[in-house]
Amino acid sequence: MSTPDVLPTLLLLALPASGKSEARRFLLQRAREFGTDAYHIGDTIQLDDFPYVHFMRVIDEGLEALGQPRRFYPNVDEGFLDGRDWGTLLRLVNDDHVVVTDSSLPTPVISALPLFERIDRARQQVGAPTVFEDMDPALKNALADRLQGEAERLVTEQFSERPQSLAGRTLVIEFARGGPEGATMPLAPPHGYRYALAQLRPEILEQAAILYIWVTPEESRRKNLARADPDDPGSILHHSAPESVMRNDYGCCDMDWLIQQSEVPNTLQIEAHGRTFTIPVARLDNRVDLTTFVRDDIETWDPKAVAALDAGVTDAMGRLWSAWTALHA
Repeated sequence: MSTPDVLPTLLLLALPASGKSEARRFLLQRAREFGTDAYHIGDTIQLDDFPYVHFMRVIDEGLEALGQPRRFYPNVDEGFLDGRDWGTLLRLVNDDHVVVTDSSLPTPVISALPLFERIDRARQQVGAPTVFEDMDPALKNALADRLQGEAERLVTEQFSERPQSLAGRTLVIEFARGGPEGATMPLAPPHGYRYALAQLRPEILEQAAILYIWVTPEESRRKNLARADPDDPGSILHHSAPESVMRNDYGCCDMDWLIQQSEVPNTLQIEAHGRTFTIPVARLDNRVDLTTFVRDDIETWDPKAVAALDAGVTDAMGRLWSAWTALHA
């Protein structure tokens, strides 16, 4: 359970490279400095779907090295072969949420083979075919051996700070969604946040509040290129999406449309699991960049930049807290 003045679950959403991870780092640092009253969040635990995006790309690289066809992406410059894998990613996050919120469960084994099984199960949940179920066992084991290091990185990244209790903490779930450049609303599945949010467990949606980091698709593309580090493509802070993905999957966003459709101010409403979930939402306007400096060492942060971001975050989180308490009073 969370303390009364702390958001239990924060969905940190935006187009790629909009400043989500930087905002999360800033929220955590300031909450540690000034306490939960600063932004109504406690010490954070993070879940993110990007490690699975990267793992699927590494699977394809491993298959190619073993003389086998790719299964998730046609090449390194394109998006998913099967768009339903946008849903697969969040079904995997659901698995992580179960483990993080139940301290009686064991931490996942650091091995690629259980990850293969989880990916197949998540694909089945969104109506996509399995990849590994009928794979030749010798090939599957050879692939798992090649990916052992990546499996260790993924499991460590998701569960290294797993707490015994979430009391007083805020669980942050971070991901990006969008749609094709020039698309009209509503976005058709599997694109957009309407589809993505419906993939999350009811236990997430019931307690969630959304902080949306607002930038334009053009700014998202610019920052996506600026943050790229070819020496660390699996990094949450420094990875870069291919240009075709930025235009075909992140060329627009349906967040504003969803907010406008809601019958309750400062919320969006998602149909999922036979129910309608009303989720509080606030936008942090980052169209004029407030967040990039957060990537640097804390000791080098410019006080003026800190003050500007603090003002924006304080305003957004204050509005979000008001909307959340109105629904959960």
